[in-house]
Amino acid sequence: MNHQLKKTIQFFVFLILGVVLLYFAFRDINLEKLIDAIINANYFWISLSILCALIALFFRAARWNMLIVPLGYKPSLLNSFYSLNLGYMANMAFPRIGEITRCAVLGKAEKIPVDSLIGTVILERIIDFITLVLLITITFFSKIKFFGDFFINEIFNPLFEKILNSTLLITIAFSCFAVFILGFFLLRKKISKNKFGIKITNFLKGMLEGLISLLKMKNKFRFFIYTIVIWLMYFLMTYLMFFSIDATSNLRPIDGLFILVAGGIGMTAPVQGGFGAFHWIVSLALMLYGISQEDGLIYATISHESQALFMLVLGAISFFMLFLGRRKLKHNDK
Repeated sequence: MNHQLKKTIQFFVFLILGVVLLYFAFRDINLEKLIDAIINANYFWISLSILCALIALFFRAARWNMLIVPLGYKPSLLNSFYSLNLGYMANMAFPRIGEITRCAVLGKAEKIPVDSLIGTVILERIIDFITLVLLITITFFSKIKFFGDFFINEIFNPLFEKILNSTLLITIAFSCFAVFILGFFLLRKKISKNKFGIKITNFLKGMLEGLISLLKMKNKFRFFIYTIVIWLMYFLMTYLMFFSIDATSNLRPIDGLFILVAGGIGMTAPVQGGFGAFHWIVSLALMLYGISQEDGLIYATISHESQALFMLVLGAISFFMLFLGRRKLKHNDK
């Protein structure tokens, strides 16, 4: 299959999935009330939430630089920040393309091998995943009955039921994996000589370099602090947004942690920018507090769309700033 055609099909499959999730989330919702609630929301708290997002992005760029420096490169913080923003903007068009986009943009701006940068991003994602799992554990045990029922009944049980009932799917997946491993072992010499094999080898080398960068990092404590600040800002983004509408204004900080975790799970869905999945799971989580699905979706919509609009604007500004920087560099070379 043509590579471009495959990408196009994937794009529309993920887009349709997001639209379907949005439909099921909003099918019984009064759209006039939703629009009215968005217009009359408290934009002071929305602005504070967006400010927290901006702070998180700067610290994420600084943390990314800490992983790159041990590889022998010293990218500017601003270029890393701009590249990161473009990556998040790209994720709204195609799931997970943002990781490659930001590596490609920074690699071109700073003349760093993209494979090495991909290794640092993979490592960064692993660290974020571990942090999310840790937050899920803290949330689960803080109010095990209340939160535990939600995770078990609404997320884990349906997921495990689908996995256990998909015997054929599991068999096919296992068989494909076994064939891939066997084929790679038997054809490893030929694979290492063709373009695809070289790409795989370079990708694996990039991952290894990412791990090495963490081991070589001089100030691991600062990296740890940056990670805490990033997730603290994510928490404040969620919690401060509660005060933007009356329905969620009485929720407590521990409730903000729970909604952050629920929203984080929704954002991992393979759809553009978490559209649909975020709205659905956050509205379900808020229903545990006696908040109606309608009000839950109003909160989810304000939270998600304000951040999405912010990232679109910031991404556009970042693109413009990188373009200006490149023109200035070319002018100086002359």
